[in-house]
Amino acid sequence: MRKNLLFLLFAISSQAAISQTTVIRNPEIAQMVSEISSDSLEHHVRTLASFNSRHTLSANQENGMPAAQRYVLSKFNQFAKQSGGRMTAEIEKFTIPADKRRILEDSPGANVIATLKGTDPNDDRIFIISAHMDSRNKDVMDSEGSSPGANDNGSGTAAVIELARVMASHKFSATILFVAFTGEEQGLKGATYLADKATSEEWNIAAVLNNDIVGNSSSSEMLIKDNLKMRVFSETIPASETEQEGNIRRYTNADNDSKSRQLARYIKELGERYVDQFEVKLIYRADRFLRGGDQTPFARNAFTAVRMSEMNENFIHQHENVRLENGIQYGDLPEFMDFEYLRKVSAVNLASLASLANSPDQPQEVKIDVRGLSNKSTLLWNAPASGKVKGYYVLMRETSSAMWERKFWTTETTLTLPYSKDNYFFAVQAVSESGAESLPVFPTPLAR
Repeated sequence: MRKNLLFLLFAISSQAAISQTTVIRNPEIAQMVSEISSDSLEHHVRTLASFNSRHTLSANQENGMPAAQRYVLSKFNQFAKQSGGRMTAEIEKFTIPADKRRILEDSPGANVIATLKGTDPNDDRIFIISAHMDSRNKDVMDSEGSSPGANDNGSGTAAVIELARVMASHKFSATILFVAFTGEEQGLKGATYLADKATSEEWNIAAVLNNDIVGNSSSSEMLIKDNLKMRVFSETIPASETEQEGNIRRYTNADNDSKSRQLARYIKELGERYVDQFEVKLIYRADRFLRGGDQTPFARNAFTAVRMSEMNENFIHQHENVRLENGIQYGDLPEFMDFEYLRKVSAVNLASLASLANSPDQPQEVKIDVRGLSNKSTLLWNAPASGKVKGYYVLMRETSSAMWERKFWTTETTLTLPYSKDNYFFAVQAVSESGAESLPVFPTPLAR
């Protein structure tokens, strides 16, 4: 079911009186989306590409990775002035241990991070919007040669910078981190450092939206140009799944309902709600075939994380040295990007992130009653740990459907629906006073 300017949600009260509700765009989110500028995105990409090399091991202070990191920090600090003191920024340095593969000796690394503090002291959730800013040539160990890295991944970094600019002056219940990683091309080093730090310090990371290669609309080989679609990759079987969690997944047939898959569906729904004539394609993979990205370390550490990416990659302009060969221009240069397309991808990120960061926390202890045979389905749950809740949506879809197809409204913490659990999947999400919806929670069976 398409969701663009508006769409219908089926609602039901706690007394089972059925009605229909029209959901429209939140005006604040719509305004933020409209402020995203393709010119601003282009400026950031061209500036990042102007540094000779953003290779992780590039030590050139004037025209290498350290200089590029200072540029990103300067933009974050500029935007922080509009935040009323809620945004701070830093270059967080760390040591990348030698791996005898792409890091031959212990080397310096750094992530650039802007933190937009949430306004609710009881809400400890953290949402991360991220991209890697390091670039590479065909030889991944070439730290001196020119590697502009416009699309891979100046595009994702520019999106993170632009969202920080637009969102800095707005208030959100939860905390948002805007992160430019280093070391992705050398083995996800910056993301691994932050994911491990978050685990050791017990951060409540609710979702990670990682953007990698998001600014090109033309493919190589097939010569396809498509500026109307993007991809969201999400893992099917969680990388961190325990034996007990695996047993529950198999028992409930929840192979298509991982937390990351729920986030991907959320991004598709919100992105298509706020970005006209643009489709978010759900890709049922953790990443591209046999490849990876900075969402991976977070998934390994049991955090909910997805990868945002363009629909068709152009390998003439990815991981290639800049050169003219047989009349073909190789290299990851800004002139081969589509900045209006990048604006749309950035808008999908913003719409999803803004809604998530102002939503209540997820419902707790979501259960489906299996204590007796019935063609009805009863779901029960507890209120979220934080956030003011106006009510809840119970979501429903046929087992063969990719997206949730109906939403049933209630102000209670239980709802019985006249639909068989044999034929449908369900989930529950909390809704704030402003209409912001939490991530859905897939139910587990209520013990007999």
